[in-house]
Amino acid sequence: MPEEKKNSYKGQTDARRRASAKYLKESVEDIRIRVPKGQKEIIKAAATAAGESVNGYIKKAIDDRMEREAGNNE
Repeated sequence: MPEEKKNSYKGQTDARRRASAKYLKESVEDIRIRVPKGQKEIIKAAATAAGESVNGYIKKAIDDRMEREAGNNE
């Protein structure tokens, strides 16, 4: 019987954590939003149904609205 391989992954290294923190600091900004109680789960379900992350789902909604509104101003 073949010997099973053991996973050697022990979690993130300090170097990986530093690299991730550096990338986030240099490449992205945070926007915090608040929604009424219960809305968070509705948004999560909609994002899952669309095959997207919540972040991606919200970003797409914002981009779509900005594009529509830019078209109305021309």
